[in-house]
Amino acid sequence: MTQAFDFDAVVVGAGAVGLACGYALSQRGLAVAVLESEGHIGQGVSSRNSEVIHGGLYYPTGSLKARFCVTGRRLLYAFLDKHHVDYKKCGKLVVATDEAEVERLEAIFDQALANDVEGMERLTGAQARALEPGLNVHAALLSPESGVFASHDYMLALQGEVEAAGGAVVVHTPFEGAAPLAGGGFTVRIGGAEAATLTCRLLVAAPGLSAQAVAARIEGFPKDQIPQGHFGKGVYFRLAAKAPFQRLIYPPPIHGALGTHYRNDLGGQAVFGPDLEYVPAPDYSVDPAKAAAFAAYIRKFWPAVPEDLLVPDYAGVRPKLHGPDEPQPDFQLRGADTHGLEGLMALFGIESPGLTSSLAIGEEVARRLA
Repeated sequence: MTQAFDFDAVVVGAGAVGLACGYALSQRGLAVAVLESEGHIGQGVSSRNSEVIHGGLYYPTGSLKARFCVTGRRLLYAFLDKHHVDYKKCGKLVVATDEAEVERLEAIFDQALANDVEGMERLTGAQARALEPGLNVHAALLSPESGVFASHDYMLALQGEVEAAGGAVVVHTPFEGAAPLAGGGFTVRIGGAEAATLTCRLLVAAPGLSAQAVAARIEGFPKDQIPQGHFGKGVYFRLAAKAPFQRLIYPPPIHGALGTHYRNDLGGQAVFGPDLEYVPAPDYSVDPAKAAAFAAYIRKFWPAVPEDLLVPDYAGVRPKLHGPDEPQPDFQLRGADTHGLEGLMALFGIESPGLTSSLAIGEEVARRLA
């Protein structure tokens, strides 16, 4: 006798990646429920980031980050066009402010070509300043495919697609646990005002910051297959003045992150960030005293930065799989080949470029499960 399920697939987490997984599964004709513990979609990592569409320059050849970022970016621009979501393909300058950083630019350029990033150009300092007067730059790389977009509107469009396909995106619905069924599939326990148990054939855990906690609440998930997690906090400062540059401005990456960069957001305001600080728990406070350190860092590529006009803006927390002095690992998509539970995909360490990669991650999850 065939098991009857409440849903073909349940996705835990209604951030950009969870919604993209739900979208990809629903496009394959599956009945999907996306569960979110918060009162609105995209309230975690997806709501507190740079809203940058990354080109795919930096990531190691053949890595999931490299593949998903480039593929995801191409899918994302097409999706944004189709759903009339606002974006600006402004391009990015990766800048060397002195001769000592040029070698790092060359390595990034070679990596971008290996990753099949389109349109990359090397620029002299004079060429970069012709594009962005006021920039302190010795040499630069131009990535014309990079941009910024309205990430919440994107997530609303994903939600609309899931619901149009007959699925459900349910908020105020915390995941309490899951257990495999004898004949395949899972029971899923949900909390909230109306606690309930439902069944599904496929289960996707994509809850961002709580990935480890969610995996630990799935019966039979081996503890040694739950990677250690870390919280990487980054704060942003907004400039209370006219935006100085039109393009994204990125110094070479710092250890473990892309570092403090500049963007001109869709509202025309200049935003700098994020920095990186490891914290024991999510913390979204912004210390105004950090303005001095931000100004000192920004001054390397924009000497005229007015420190007194840097205003605390917001903070985000990223789900990292590496500590402060450890190498940065790849995205982790763990299926039955690692944890032994057929029909389950658990995602860990989906930080930058997770937003850009989200549609490609969703496609990979759906391909491997459905």
